[in-house]
Amino acid sequence: MPNRVYIGFLRLPLLVRILMMALLVFLTFGVTIHLLEPDTFPTIFDGIWWAIITASTVGYGDYVPHSFFGRLTALLLILFGVAFVSSYFGTLAAAAVTKQDALSEGKIPFQGTGHIIIIGWNERSKELIHKLTSTNNQQMIVLIDETLEANPVKSRFVHFIQGKGHVDDTITKSDIENAEKVLITADRGNDELQADMNSILTLLTIKGLCPEVKCIIEILTAEQVVNAKRAGADEVIQSNKLTSVFMINSLHSKGDGLLLNVIHQLQESRLLANPVKETDIGRSFREIAPELIEDGLVLIGVKRGDQTILNPPHSFEILDDDELLTFK
Repeated sequence: MPNRVYIGFLRLPLLVRILMMALLVFLTFGVTIHLLEPDTFPTIFDGIWWAIITASTVGYGDYVPHSFFGRLTALLLILFGVAFVSSYFGTLAAAAVTKQDALSEGKIPFQGTGHIIIIGWNERSKELIHKLTSTNNQQMIVLIDETLEANPVKSRFVHFIQGKGHVDDTITKSDIENAEKVLITADRGNDELQADMNSILTLLTIKGLCPEVKCIIEILTAEQVVNAKRAGADEVIQSNKLTSVFMINSLHSKGDGLLLNVIHQLQESRLLANPVKETDIGRSFREIAPELIEDGLVLIGVKRGDQTILNPPHSFEILDDDELLTFK
């Protein structure tokens, strides 16, 4: 039985063990000084109070032993008690520093709800995190990357996890079940096909752990878009295709950068897909547009199934399952 208690004591955290030993020392010396000098220390509590004050080197002087054995007890208390108190606070400070370092190095799991998970650190995710943390309604972001050694963003709204996105343990640390969305960015340092394969592997890992979470994935090669959708992607971003659109627009424009200016404006606005109201079913595109403007929304098109129709004819009829595409 004593051996079992001792083993259980050794399994406790170091901080708890030091605190328990310090309390035992205070209790022992408090009872001892009460027994040695009952007139000076009328109660056991007075003895424990004196032991704690003496060991912490505060030394109020309200209780002072007068006998030889009482002073000898005080000397032993100073030798043993101060050592335990110093060890306790030293261990407490070291534990705080260690935890802070572990948090910065991405070793601490995240706990929360409604957060956004971004996988991969690059210029795109850097800009995105900057935009998200600069808004008024800031949302917690969990950044996952295997190349970083520490959190690159000094913000309390960004939690960093160091590790590979396609490893279960790494994804589990991000509290994936309570996440709102996941964005998987492509590693442009690898071959484009290899980068897409790694992204799809990460997507499969996430969907295997939490099929309900919405996943947005960046794909570089057109032929891997289908595989990404097969793997369960809720939305696929073809970044190379978007880049080619900019290039074509620049070649055919007069150098005014009109498309780029529009995109910059979109950064401050939001493209929304609004469900159709019952009162709008059967009405024309022209009839609904002015009403949305009064609500601060600009109607630019309609999403019908997998088809997106921008600037349809004014007589275009709105159906029940349509979604209205607006800028806010």
